[in-house]
Amino acid sequence: MPASFAKLFDWPPVWLLGFLALAWALGRLWPMPEVPALALAGRALVGLGVLLMVVAAAQMFGMRTTVIPRQDPSALVTGGVFRISRNPIYLADAMVLAGLVLHWAAWPALVLVPAFAAVITRRFILGEEARLRAAFGAEFEAFAARTRRWL
Repeated sequence: MPASFAKLFDWPPVWLLGFLALAWALGRLWPMPEVPALALAGRALVGLGVLLMVVAAAQMFGMRTTVIPRQDPSALVTGGVFRISRNPIYLADAMVLAGLVLHWAAWPALVLVPAFAAVITRRFILGEEARLRAAFGAEFEAFAARTRRWL
């Protein structure tokens, strides 16, 4: 992959959009019967995911640290929603993906949720954790020991 391509397109929201497009396409190619309760649960999951994303980003902005992947952090955020997950924004992305899969009745596409998590972990989270470990040492290690990566 050329460096210019990666610089332009290798961002978590782009990956999420790609997985959403694939889920939508799978739903059209392999239609499932709609279950109103699951569609409602899917919409709730999307709403909760967006709320989690906003709250986590606000906490990071409040601590004056970056939300941009591959940038060096200036603070270690461990309170609020970061007590639930070390990566609440990525968790929120996965919730939005799962929620839309349910809303679209594209149930076979649910396999994309763990695939999305694996891609995000490999492409972004491992590097972010290395930067946090380098910047905050034992403080990050203690945070990582008490808080799961995803949920």
